[in-house]
Amino acid sequence: MSLKDQINEDMKTAMRAKDAARLLTIRGLLAACKQREVDERIVLDDAAVIGIIDKLVKQRKDSITQFAAGNRPDLVEKETAELQVLESYLPKRLSADEIAAEVGAIVAELGEELGRKAGAGDMGKVMGAVKTRLAGKADMGLVSAAVKRH
Repeated sequence: MSLKDQINEDMKTAMRAKDAARLLTIRGLLAACKQREVDERIVLDDAAVIGIIDKLVKQRKDSITQFAAGNRPDLVEKETAELQVLESYLPKRLSADEIAAEVGAIVAELGEELGRKAGAGDMGKVMGAVKTRLAGKADMGLVSAAVKRH
């Protein structure tokens, strides 16, 4: 079963359970997926759906930070609940040590391809390779910090 099919099934389950908060979050996710499919005239695979979920998770985290700064605990609670629903669809995230090891391996591979040690000027190439390999598996903020350290 694809991730999109699983999300559709979860929406039906939330409807039957009359879980309005979960249903609203899932419908928003499905709407974002459908919007991308219509805009780009494609059918989303699991990797693309995970990319959309990552984007929505980042938006929720930013909102939580802003609402906490604005002293709006009611909205922080709502966004946190949505964040938990969205994160349930993401694969297990890599730890900082695992990310550093993956980045080190990619830098070494790129160095071999370039015939020299990959340096600071190659950060774009490294990030491109890292993004494709770790998409959905790692927080890109942590990935970027690991690339800068290498």
